[in-house]
Amino acid sequence: MDPTLRPRVVERLRQEIPALPRGLGRAAKYLLDHPSDFGLDPIRETARKAGVSPYTLVRLAERLGFDGFEALRAPFRQALVSTAATLEPPGWIDSLRAQGETGRVQAEAALNGIAIVQRSLEGLDAARVDRVVDLLMAAPNVYLTAARSSYALAYYLHYVGRMALPSLQLIPRHVNSPVDELAAAQPGEALIAITFTPYSRETIEACRIARRRGLRLVMIADSEIVSPEFEADETLVASVLTTHHLGCYAGAMALIETLIAQLVARGGAASRDRIAAYEALRHESQAYWVAPKKR
Repeated sequence: MDPTLRPRVVERLRQEIPALPRGLGRAAKYLLDHPSDFGLDPIRETARKAGVSPYTLVRLAERLGFDGFEALRAPFRQALVSTAATLEPPGWIDSLRAQGETGRVQAEAALNGIAIVQRSLEGLDAARVDRVVDLLMAAPNVYLTAARSSYALAYYLHYVGRMALPSLQLIPRHVNSPVDELAAAQPGEALIAITFTPYSRETIEACRIARRRGLRLVMIADSEIVSPEFEADETLVASVLTTHHLGCYAGAMALIETLIAQLVARGGAASRDRIAAYEALRHESQAYWVAPKKR
Protein backbone atom coordinates (compact mmCIF):
# COMPACT_ATOMS: atom_id res chain seq x y z
CA MET A 1 0.00 0.00 0.00
CA ASP A 2 1.20 3.51 -0.82
CA PRO A 3 2.58 4.97 2.50
CA THR A 4 1.69 8.47 1.35
CA LEU A 5 -2.01 7.65 0.97
CA ARG A 6 -3.05 8.30 4.57
CA PRO A 7 -1.31 11.73 4.77
CA ARG A 8 -2.92 12.69 1.46
CA VAL A 9 -6.38 11.73 2.73
CA VAL A 10 -5.84 13.71 5.94
CA GLU A 11 -4.64 16.78 4.05
CA ARG A 12 -7.57 16.68 1.65
CA LEU A 13 -10.03 16.41 4.54
CA ARG A 14 -8.45 19.41 6.26
CA GLN A 15 -8.90 21.43 3.09
CA GLU A 16 -12.46 20.31 2.35
CA ILE A 17 -14.03 20.10 5.81
CA PRO A 18 -15.25 23.73 5.89
CA ALA A 19 -17.34 23.10 2.76
CA LEU A 20 -18.68 19.64 3.66
CA PRO A 21 -22.36 19.15 4.55
CA ARG A 22 -22.98 18.85 8.29
CA GLY A 23 -23.07 15.04 8.47
CA LEU A 24 -20.01 14.53 6.28
CA GLY A 25 -18.22 17.29 8.17
CA ARG A 26 -18.87 15.55 11.48
CA ALA A 27 -17.60 12.25 10.10
CA ALA A 28 -14.51 13.93 8.63
CA LYS A 29 -13.69 15.66 11.91
CA TYR A 30 -13.99 12.36 13.78
CA LEU A 31 -11.56 10.76 11.33
CA LEU A 32 -9.08 13.62 11.78
CA ASP A 33 -9.39 13.63 15.56
CA HIS A 34 -9.32 9.84 16.09
CA PRO A 35 -7.28 8.24 13.28
CA SER A 36 -6.23 5.29 15.46
CA ASP A 37 -9.81 4.38 16.43
CA PHE A 38 -10.87 4.88 12.81
CA GLY A 39 -8.24 2.38 11.71
CA LEU A 40 -9.41 -0.24 14.22
CA ASP A 41 -13.19 0.01 14.53
CA PRO A 42 -15.78 -1.52 12.18
CA ILE A 43 -18.17 0.80 10.39
CA ARG A 44 -21.04 0.59 12.89
CA GLU A 45 -18.79 1.36 15.85
CA THR A 46 -17.17 4.25 13.98
CA ALA A 47 -20.61 5.60 13.11
CA ARG A 48 -21.71 5.37 16.74
CA LYS A 49 -18.62 7.20 18.01
CA ALA A 50 -18.83 9.88 15.32
CA GLY A 51 -22.56 10.41 15.83
CA VAL A 52 -23.44 9.73 12.19
CA SER A 53 -25.00 6.90 10.21
CA PRO A 54 -22.96 4.15 8.52
CA TYR A 55 -24.27 5.46 5.21
CA THR A 56 -22.64 8.83 5.93
CA LEU A 57 -19.28 7.11 6.32
CA VAL A 58 -19.78 5.35 3.00
CA ARG A 59 -20.63 8.68 1.37
CA LEU A 60 -17.48 10.24 2.83
CA ALA A 61 -15.37 7.41 1.44
CA GLU A 62 -16.94 7.80 -2.00
CA ARG A 63 -16.42 11.56 -1.94
CA LEU A 64 -12.71 10.92 -1.31
CA GLY A 65 -12.55 8.54 -4.29
CA PHE A 66 -12.63 5.21 -2.44
CA ASP A 67 -14.84 2.24 -3.29
CA GLY A 68 -16.26 2.11 0.24
CA PHE A 69 -15.61 2.39 3.95
CA GLU A 70 -13.15 -0.52 4.13
CA ALA A 71 -11.02 0.97 1.36
CA LEU A 72 -10.91 4.29 3.21
CA ARG A 73 -10.06 2.61 6.51
CA ALA A 74 -7.25 0.49 5.02
CA PRO A 75 -4.45 3.11 5.00
CA PHE A 76 -5.27 4.07 8.60
CA ARG A 77 -5.19 0.42 9.68
CA GLN A 78 -1.87 -0.07 7.87
CA ALA A 79 -0.40 2.97 9.65
CA LEU A 80 -1.35 1.41 13.00
CA VAL A 81 0.37 -1.86 12.11
CA SER A 82 3.58 -0.13 11.03
CA THR A 83 3.77 2.27 14.00
CA ALA A 84 2.37 0.17 16.83
CA ALA A 85 3.36 1.40 20.27
CA THR A 86 6.07 -0.67 21.95
CA LEU A 87 5.54 0.67 25.47
CA GLU A 88 4.66 -2.15 27.83
CA PRO A 89 2.66 -1.38 30.99
CA PRO A 90 5.05 -1.21 33.96
CA GLY A 91 4.84 -3.93 36.58
CA TRP A 92 3.43 -1.65 39.25
CA ILE A 93 0.22 -1.34 37.21
CA ASP A 94 -0.57 -5.02 37.90
CA SER A 95 0.25 -4.47 41.57
CA LEU A 96 -2.26 -1.63 41.69
CA ARG A 97 -4.96 -3.72 40.04
CA ALA A 98 -4.55 -6.33 42.75
CA GLN A 99 -5.47 -3.77 45.44
CA GLY A 100 -9.23 -3.86 44.99
CA GLU A 101 -11.52 -1.37 43.28
CA THR A 102 -9.49 1.69 44.30
CA GLY A 103 -6.36 0.13 42.86
CA ARG A 104 -8.16 -0.81 39.64
CA VAL A 105 -9.41 2.74 39.08
CA GLN A 106 -5.95 4.14 39.84
CA ALA A 107 -4.30 1.66 37.47
CA GLU A 108 -6.64 2.54 34.60
CA ALA A 109 -6.14 6.27 35.19
CA ALA A 110 -2.37 5.81 35.29
CA LEU A 111 -2.31 3.81 32.07
CA ASN A 112 -4.49 6.42 30.40
CA GLY A 113 -2.17 9.21 31.52
CA ILE A 114 0.90 7.39 30.21
CA ALA A 115 -0.85 6.64 26.90
CA ILE A 116 -2.05 10.18 26.18
CA VAL A 117 1.32 11.71 27.05
CA GLN A 118 2.98 9.27 24.67
CA ARG A 119 0.39 9.88 21.95
CA SER A 120 0.61 13.66 22.29
CA LEU A 121 4.41 13.75 22.20
CA GLU A 122 4.90 11.23 19.39
CA GLY A 123 2.67 13.37 17.18
CA LEU A 124 4.65 16.55 17.94
CA ASP A 125 6.75 17.20 14.86
CA ALA A 126 10.04 19.01 15.58
CA ALA A 127 9.69 21.12 12.45
CA ARG A 128 6.28 22.34 13.59
CA VAL A 129 7.59 23.25 17.04
CA ASP A 130 10.43 25.13 15.36
CA ARG A 131 7.90 27.12 13.29
CA VAL A 132 5.85 27.90 16.41
CA VAL A 133 8.91 29.17 18.27
CA ASP A 134 9.95 31.28 15.25
CA LEU A 135 6.46 32.76 15.09
CA LEU A 136 6.33 33.60 18.80
CA MET A 137 9.84 35.03 18.99
CA ALA A 138 9.19 37.29 15.99
CA ALA A 139 5.89 38.74 17.29
CA PRO A 140 6.16 42.07 19.16
CA ASN A 141 3.31 40.98 21.47
CA VAL A 142 2.05 37.46 22.16
CA TYR A 143 -1.39 37.15 23.76
CA LEU A 144 -2.37 33.93 25.53
CA THR A 145 -5.96 32.97 26.30
CA ALA A 146 -8.05 30.07 27.59
CA ALA A 147 -11.23 29.58 29.61
CA ARG A 148 -12.52 27.38 32.40
CA SER A 149 -10.34 24.33 33.09
CA SER A 150 -7.98 25.18 30.22
CA TYR A 151 -7.19 28.46 31.97
CA ALA A 152 -4.98 26.58 34.44
CA LEU A 153 -2.78 25.47 31.55
CA ALA A 154 -2.61 29.02 30.17
CA TYR A 155 -1.73 30.42 33.59
CA TYR A 156 1.16 27.98 33.95
CA LEU A 157 2.43 28.61 30.42
CA HIS A 158 2.38 32.36 31.10
CA TYR A 159 3.94 32.13 34.57
CA VAL A 160 6.93 30.14 33.34
CA GLY A 161 7.02 31.06 29.65
CA ARG A 162 7.28 34.83 30.15
CA MET A 163 10.78 34.33 31.55
CA ALA A 164 11.84 33.14 28.11
CA LEU A 165 9.31 35.19 26.14
CA PRO A 166 8.83 38.61 27.80
CA SER A 167 6.22 39.61 25.20
CA LEU A 168 3.80 36.94 26.52
CA GLN A 169 0.58 38.42 27.96
CA LEU A 170 -2.16 36.36 29.63
CA ILE A 171 -5.66 37.58 28.72
CA PRO A 172 -8.24 38.40 29.89
CA ARG A 173 -6.95 40.60 32.69
CA HIS A 174 -9.05 42.35 35.32
CA VAL A 175 -12.04 40.00 34.78
CA ASN A 176 -12.51 41.30 31.24
CA SER A 177 -13.30 39.30 28.12
CA PRO A 178 -10.38 38.25 25.90
CA VAL A 179 -12.18 40.07 23.10
CA ASP A 180 -11.74 43.36 25.01
CA GLU A 181 -8.02 42.71 25.38
CA LEU A 182 -7.63 42.27 21.62
CA ALA A 183 -9.21 45.64 20.80
CA ALA A 184 -5.80 47.28 20.31
CA ALA A 185 -4.04 44.25 18.81
CA GLN A 186 -2.06 44.90 15.64
CA PRO A 187 -1.18 42.82 12.56
CA GLY A 188 2.00 40.87 13.14
CA GLU A 189 1.24 40.19 16.80
CA ALA A 190 0.28 36.68 17.87
CA LEU A 191 -2.33 34.82 19.90
CA ILE A 192 -1.90 31.46 21.62
CA ALA A 193 -5.32 29.91 22.29
CA ILE A 194 -5.82 26.79 24.43
CA THR A 195 -9.14 24.97 24.09
CA PHE A 196 -10.48 21.42 24.13
CA THR A 197 -13.83 19.82 23.36
CA PRO A 198 -16.35 21.24 24.17
CA TYR A 199 -14.72 24.41 22.89
CA SER A 200 -15.15 27.65 24.82
CA ARG A 201 -17.23 30.23 22.96
CA GLU A 202 -15.08 33.06 24.33
CA THR A 203 -11.90 31.40 23.13
CA ILE A 204 -13.32 30.77 19.64
CA GLU A 205 -14.50 34.39 19.42
CA ALA A 206 -11.03 35.57 20.43
CA CYS A 207 -9.50 33.43 17.66
CA ARG A 208 -11.91 34.80 15.07
CA ILE A 209 -11.18 38.40 16.04
CA ALA A 210 -7.44 37.78 16.15
CA ARG A 211 -7.49 36.42 12.60
CA ARG A 212 -9.65 39.28 11.41
CA ARG A 213 -7.17 41.77 12.88
CA GLY A 214 -4.21 40.10 11.19
CA LEU A 215 -2.70 38.31 14.18
CA ARG A 216 -0.81 35.05 13.83
CA LEU A 217 -2.60 32.21 15.61
CA VAL A 218 -1.15 29.22 17.48
CA MET A 219 -3.61 26.76 19.00
CA ILE A 220 -3.13 24.06 21.62
CA ALA A 221 -6.17 21.84 21.14
CA ASP A 222 -7.39 18.28 20.70
CA SER A 223 -7.91 18.65 16.96
CA GLU A 224 -6.39 20.26 13.90
CA ILE A 225 -9.89 21.45 13.01
CA VAL A 226 -11.48 23.44 15.83
CA SER A 227 -13.78 25.74 13.86
CA PRO A 228 -14.49 26.01 10.12
CA GLU A 229 -14.63 29.81 10.53
CA PHE A 230 -10.86 30.28 10.84
CA GLU A 231 -7.59 28.43 10.39
CA ALA A 232 -4.66 28.56 12.79
CA ASP A 233 -1.12 29.13 11.54
CA GLU A 234 -0.02 26.20 13.69
CA THR A 235 -1.84 23.75 15.97
CA LEU A 236 -0.23 21.61 18.66
CA VAL A 237 -2.57 18.64 19.13
CA ALA A 238 -2.89 16.93 22.51
CA SER A 239 -4.86 13.81 23.31
CA VAL A 240 -7.31 14.41 26.18
CA LEU A 241 -8.89 10.94 26.39
CA THR A 242 -9.81 9.97 29.91
CA THR A 243 -11.33 7.26 32.08
CA HIS A 244 -13.57 9.66 34.00
CA HIS A 245 -15.59 11.33 31.21
CA LEU A 246 -13.81 14.69 31.60
CA GLY A 247 -10.72 15.83 29.74
CA CYS A 248 -7.33 14.63 31.02
CA TYR A 249 -4.69 17.33 30.46
CA ALA A 250 -1.54 15.29 31.07
CA GLY A 251 -0.82 15.22 27.32
CA ALA A 252 -1.50 18.94 26.93
CA MET A 253 0.84 19.73 29.81
CA ALA A 254 3.54 17.61 28.18
CA LEU A 255 3.20 19.68 24.99
CA ILE A 256 3.40 22.92 26.98
CA GLU A 257 6.51 21.73 28.81
CA THR A 258 8.11 20.94 25.45
CA LEU A 259 7.22 24.40 24.12
CA ILE A 260 8.67 26.08 27.23
CA ALA A 261 11.89 24.05 26.89
CA GLN A 262 12.24 25.17 23.27
CA LEU A 263 11.58 28.83 24.13
CA VAL A 264 14.18 28.77 26.91
CA ALA A 265 16.71 27.08 24.62
CA ARG A 266 16.07 29.58 21.81
CA GLY A 267 16.29 32.50 24.25
CA GLY A 268 19.84 31.51 25.18
CA ALA A 269 21.76 33.60 27.69
CA ALA A 270 19.04 36.27 27.83
CA SER A 271 16.49 33.68 28.99
CA ARG A 272 18.84 32.27 31.59
CA ASP A 273 19.58 35.76 32.91
CA ARG A 274 15.87 36.56 33.22
CA ILE A 275 15.21 33.28 35.07
CA ALA A 276 18.08 34.05 37.46
CA ALA A 277 16.74 37.58 38.01
CA TYR A 278 13.25 36.25 38.80
CA GLU A 279 14.68 33.77 41.29
CA ALA A 280 16.86 36.40 42.96
CA LEU A 281 13.86 38.72 43.32
CA ARG A 282 11.73 35.96 44.85
CA HIS A 283 14.39 35.13 47.41
CA GLU A 284 14.89 38.80 48.18
CA SER A 285 11.17 39.30 48.78
CA GLN A 286 10.96 36.07 50.81
CA ALA A 287 8.43 34.58 48.36
CA TYR A 288 9.33 31.04 49.41
CA TRP A 289 8.57 29.56 52.82
CA VAL A 290 11.58 28.58 54.86
CA ALA A 291 11.34 26.29 57.86
CA PRO A 292 12.31 28.08 61.10
CA LYS A 293 15.61 27.08 62.59
CA LYS A 294 15.43 24.90 65.67
CA ARG A 295 16.68 26.52 68.85
